[in-house]
Amino acid sequence: MCDTMVAVGNVTADGSVILAKNSDREPNEAHVLVHIPRQQHPPQSKIKCTYIEIPQVEETYEVFLAKPFWIWGCEMGVNEYGVAIGNEAVFTKEPYQKEGGLIGMDFIRLALERAQTAYQALHVIVDLLEQYGQGGNCGFEHPTYYHNSFILADPDEAWVLETAGKYWAAERVKDVRSISNGLTIGETWDEASPDLVEHAIEKGWCKSRQDFNFARCYSDFLYTRLDGCIPRQCRSMDLLKENAGNLDVARMMGFLRDHGIKAQQDPTWDPSRGWIMDTLCVHASFGPTRPSQSTGAMVAHLTKDISTIWATGTSGTCTSIFKPLFLCGQDFPPMGKTPTGKYDPESLWWQHERLHRRVLQDYAHRMAVYREERDRLEESFIQEAAQSVQASRELSKAEQAQKLASLSKSCFERASRATQAWTEKVAATPLQKSPSLLFSWSWQNFNKKAGISLQE
Repeated sequence: MCDTMVAVGNVTADGSVILAKNSDREPNEAHVLVHIPRQQHPPQSKIKCTYIEIPQVEETYEVFLAKPFWIWGCEMGVNEYGVAIGNEAVFTKEPYQKEGGLIGMDFIRLALERAQTAYQALHVIVDLLEQYGQGGNCGFEHPTYYHNSFILADPDEAWVLETAGKYWAAERVKDVRSISNGLTIGETWDEASPDLVEHAIEKGWCKSRQDFNFARCYSDFLYTRLDGCIPRQCRSMDLLKENAGNLDVARMMGFLRDHGIKAQQDPTWDPSRGWIMDTLCVHASFGPTRPSQSTGAMVAHLTKDISTIWATGTSGTCTSIFKPLFLCGQDFPPMGKTPTGKYDPESLWWQHERLHRRVLQDYAHRMAVYREERDRLEESFIQEAAQSVQASRELSKAEQAQKLASLSKSCFERASRATQAWTEKVAATPLQKSPSLLFSWSWQNFNKKAGISLQE
C-alpha cells in the first residue's frame, strides 16, 4: 500500500513540479536506493525484468530507483530528464494475471529508462501493458496480486494513469493530485484504452456511456475499503489544496510524515492505534488490514535544468531524514551493503531500523528525543541544496557534477552520524508508555524474523 501526490507549477512556491511518495511494504522488506548510468545496449538484446524477459532498447537513460531489494523494478524513481514516477497497488474486478507479466514496479523502471517526458512515459507503460499484461506476485513474504495506478511527472506537467488488467484511463493534472490504493478517475478523462467503456457494459458494470464511471465500474469493493485508501487519499488531497500556492519540498516531506488530524491534536498519539492503514505515514501492526508500513520515501523537486531527489532510503518516514541526490553522471554516496530481509548492521536501511523500531516502543516520548534536531538538520540540507544548485548553474558540467555529488556525500555522512547519536539517545530514554499488546506482539515477531535484537 502506498500514497503518491503531485503539485504542478501553478500551485508550487517556485513554479517547479513536485512529486512525493511513501512506499508501503512489509516491515522486513528492505528498501534500497539504486543509481544506474545511461547505457548503450547491443541490437536485439533482451532484459530480464522481475519475472519475464522482454526486448531491450538501444539506449537507456540515467535513473535513480528506490526499490524493494528483491524486485527488478522500483516503487518510485527519477531519470536524467526529470521524469519522476510513483505507483500504487489497486484492486479491481478484472482477473489478476498471476504469471508471465510485468509488475507495476517493472513498468516504472522501464518507463524511466526509456522516456524523456511524463507523457512519453505514460505511453511506454500502456504500450507495454497491451503487449505483456501486468501480472506476478508483488508480495515479499505474503503473495499479493494487484493492478496499478501511477502518477507521472516532469518539470512541465503531470499525469495520472490508472489501470485494471489491460484497461486504462489517464488524466492530466491541473494543479494538485494524489492517488492511493484505489481507482480515482470517474466519468471524465483525457485518454483511455479504446474499449474501456464497452468492456464495462459487456460485463454488466454499467448500462451505457452516460452511466459509466471508471472507478465505480472497475473497482473491487471489498479490498478498496479495507486497505484504507479512501481516508488516505482524502487526507492527502486536503493537505495539497490547503497549501496550494505555497507547496514546496519541506511541506511535501511533512505530508509524507502525516498521521492525520487526531495525531496533530493529541501529543500522546502512537501508531499502535487503529485497525486499517488510514494514515499517510503507515505503520504495520497485527492482522491482514495492517500488513505494511512506509519502508521508503521520496520527494522529487523537478526543474528544467537540475532536479533534486530527496530520499530517505530508510523505513518509517516520520522517524527518517531526507537526503539530497542528483543525476549528474556521478555515483551516489556509499550506503553500505545492499540490504535483504534479514538484519545487517552494514546496510543503511537496517542501521536506521535500530532507531525506528526503538521509537515504536514508546512513540510519543522517544520521537520527541530527536524530532526537532532532525528537522533542523533536514532544513539545513534543503538550504544547502538550493544554494548548491544555484551556484552550480555557473559551472561547467564536470564541475557541476562534482559539486552536487560532494553535497550528497556530505549530507549522507552527517545523517549517518546523527542517526547513530539519535539511536543512542532513544535507547537511553526509559519507556513511559508502551503501545498496545497486539502492536507490541506484532513487532516482536517482525524483529524475530529479521534477526534484530533491540536489547543490547
